[in-house]
Amino acid sequence: MKQDDNRVTEQPSPYEDLRGLSLRGLLEAINREDAKVHRAVARTIPVMERLVEQVVARMERGGRMFYIGAGTSGRLAVTDASELPPTYGIPFDRVIGLIAGGDGALRRAVEHAEDDLAGAWRDMMPYAPCAGDVLVGVAASGTTPYVVGGLREARRRKLLTAAVVCNPASAAAAEAEYALEAVVGPEFVTGSTRMKAGTAQKMMLNMLSTAVMIRLGHVSGNRMVDMQLTNDKLVERGARLVAEWGGIDVEAARGLLLRSGSVRRALETLNGEDDVS
Repeated sequence: MKQDDNRVTEQPSPYEDLRGLSLRGLLEAINREDAKVHRAVARTIPVMERLVEQVVARMERGGRMFYIGAGTSGRLAVTDASELPPTYGIPFDRVIGLIAGGDGALRRAVEHAEDDLAGAWRDMMPYAPCAGDVLVGVAASGTTPYVVGGLREARRRKLLTAAVVCNPASAAAAEAEYALEAVVGPEFVTGSTRMKAGTAQKMMLNMLSTAVMIRLGHVSGNRMVDMQLTNDKLVERGARLVAEWGGIDVEAARGLLLRSGSVRRALETLNGEDDVS
């Protein structure tokens, strides 16, 4: 079987004459297609469970997690990585997102950057990747050379490798030890993988990183006790959390939070310096 035969993401949309649909019909059809995504993602959970266990073990020993991707996949990867420090208080160099073409490609496509087989590893080199690290390649098609080449080199150098893809039996999956394959079917607009495939990848990255952060102890109960207090909204959220947890009024909680510098330290103060877990 030729590789292209497996590219479900490139198959024709099951809907004809999209402009001929009523506006209600158009929106309902997109929503109907989106409903298929969660079922496809659910089928990745057994593999994801094993992956999370391995990622946590490596990060507990000081390892880092890298994401690589191109286009929509790269933007999703960079977004997920960049949201973890403010949400869970981890250093910015623990989970690193890289997109083909560099940060400029987040806003404007960089031609042919994704075709560079050696590009991802070259982009990782300033971070001195080592065998204790993890590399997650994100590619809807599973064929992007930037991702395939990065996974191949990382695996050769003994990094833990995983692929987040939306086609079966892809080149990226073949290069990875753990393949998260959410096969969502043809896109509503033929080949537009920013739609169902992008949604599936966003869900899988959310599940992966959230599970890892929880297992690493950055959540207490169901609360983000290590979140960074970088704006008024987060200060207010933290104050409410401290107030609820400690049984004190919000104003007192806000003062304690600002003096302590973090939700975790504020709660430890309320608990008599006991560890919050």
